[in-house]
Amino acid sequence: MRQAVTVLRDVDIMGIPSGFHATLPAGTPVIIQQHLGGAFTAMTPTGGLVRIDGKDADALGPEFVEEARRYEAARAEASQGPFDEEKIWDALREVYDPEIPSNIVELGLVYLVGAEPVEGGHKVKVVMTLTAPACGIGPVIVDDVRRRVLGVPGVKDAEVELVFDPPWDPSRMSEAAKLQLGFL
Repeated sequence: MRQAVTVLRDVDIMGIPSGFHATLPAGTPVIIQQHLGGAFTAMTPTGGLVRIDGKDADALGPEFVEEARRYEAARAEASQGPFDEEKIWDALREVYDPEIPSNIVELGLVYLVGAEPVEGGHKVKVVMTLTAPACGIGPVIVDDVRRRVLGVPGVKDAEVELVFDPPWDPSRMSEAAKLQLGFL
């Protein structure tokens, strides 16, 4: 996507990969690197990467607001209908590490998805890992997973277990992710 814009208003950001929260002041030039999973990844003038949530797309300009709206409309449509385990996988395919333009499923970060009936719906458990154990953005990715799974029709509870055994390595990536990221 790489597009240069000037931030129109002060906007909350999260540093990548540190996970720190800060405010980017109005007038700051940034280069939008990607819009995946409902958030924008931007490079700041110092060369650092930050995540800007879709709800703050207005700070980037009208075309970004429209892009965020299209994404939210698609998510709303996907959250309709009866419970289906494939919809959990679809929801997980919308979760991205903001540094990597492949979703967590294609990266091989999801080890297990299980669903069991509970009163009023289903409880879903996701067992996953990260590409690096010390990733500062890890808690954000785990929270994204939980929110996405809870948005699936018929899901009443979601548990996300983060594990580092077995450790992740590039062999877990799908062929598509390997190609996209230059591993093939």
